Amino acid sequence: MNEQLLAARGLHVEYGLPGGRTAQAVCGVDIDVAPGEIVALAGESGCGKTTLARTLLGLERPTKGTVTMAGRPLGATNRELREFRRRAQLVLQDPTGALNPRHTVYEAIAEGLRIHGLHDNEHERVAQALAHVGLRPPERYLLSYPHELSGGQRQRVVIAGCLVLDPEIIIADEPVASLDASVRGEVLALLMRLRDDFGLGALVVTHDLGLAWSIADRIAVMYLGRIVEQGPVEQILTAPQHPYTSALVSVLPNSPVGEPQVLVGEAPDATRIPGGCRFSPRCPVLASGAADTAGIGAACRTIDLPILTRTDDDVAKVACHYAHATVHS
Repeated sequence: MNEQLLAARGLHVEYGLPGGRTAQAVCGVDIDVAPGEIVALAGESGCGKTTLARTLLGLERPTKGTVTMAGRPLGATNRELREFRRRAQLVLQDPTGALNPRHTVYEAIAEGLRIHGLHDNEHERVAQALAHVGLRPPERYLLSYPHELSGGQRQRVVIAGCLVLDPEIIIADEPVASLDASVRGEVLALLMRLRDDFGLGALVVTHDLGLAWSIADRIAVMYLGRIVEQGPVEQILTAPQHPYTSALVSVLPNSPVGEPQVLVGEAPDATRIPGGCRFSPRCPVLASGAADTAGIGAACRTIDLPILTRTDDDVAKVACHYAHATVHS
C-alpha cells in the first residue's frame, strides 16, 4: 500500500528524570497505517507501546521525528490538533474509566460533537453511531448511565463516541483487556466490521499475540522502545525471525515454533539501553553460543541495528544480526 493514512518516521520520545537521567521510551520508530488496514502493535508491558500510541495522537510531543496524517505533518496549535483528533480517535483500555458516570450514553457520545462544534443533526448522529456499534434500537440506550450497562456495552459506547465524529483512523489501546472472555470476540468482530464497512484504519496496541493474529493485517513487534520485527501478521506469527518474537509466539496454543521459550530476566531499564542489539542481554541465540558460531556474536553485543521501515512489497522485516546472517549464509 503506497497511500499511508497515519505515519511516523524516526520517532523518539525521551523523558528527563531526577539525577540527570533520561528515559528513552521510544528510540527511533517508523510505523504507518493505511486506510482500511488494521495494524497490531505488540510487545510486553513497558516496551513503549502506549507512549508511541499517545505520540501518534499528539498527546505526547516527540523529542525527535515526525508524525504525519495523509502526508501532512501533525500541527502544534490547538486548532490543528483539534482537527487532527477528530480524524484520529482513541479507544481506551478501560471503558468504565473512559465514561463519566454522571453522563448518560447520549451525553457521552454527543460530547465529541459539541467539542468540535458539530451541532447539526446531533440526535440523529448519536443514534446512528449507536446502531453502527450494534446497540439497537438506539433509543433503548440513549438515557442509560454507564453503571446500567455491561462491560461489552460500555466499550461499544466508547467506540460509538469515536465513530460519531466520522474518523479515518482509530487507535485502540488494549481494547478488550478489561472485558470478559465471552465478550472480547464480539468487540474484536466489531472493529473488523468497522474496518470493512467504513474503510477505517486501526492501530491496535496489545500484548496478546492471539488477538493480533485474529484481527490484524500487519503486526509490529516492539521491544525496549524499538520495533524489532514487522510485516504481514500471518508471516510474522507463523515464521518469526527475531528471537524475541519467537519467544512470544512460542507460548501461543498450537504454536508453530515448538516448545514454549522462557526468556531470562526482565527487560532492561529504559534509562540504560544496552549497547548493540537491545535484546542481547536476554537473547537465547546469543546465550546458547549460536550467534558466536555464526560469527556475529560481537556484532550483537556492539552494533546497533537500523530502524525498520515498511517496504512497498510488504515483506516482513527484522532487526536481528543473527536473522540477517542466517538468511544470507
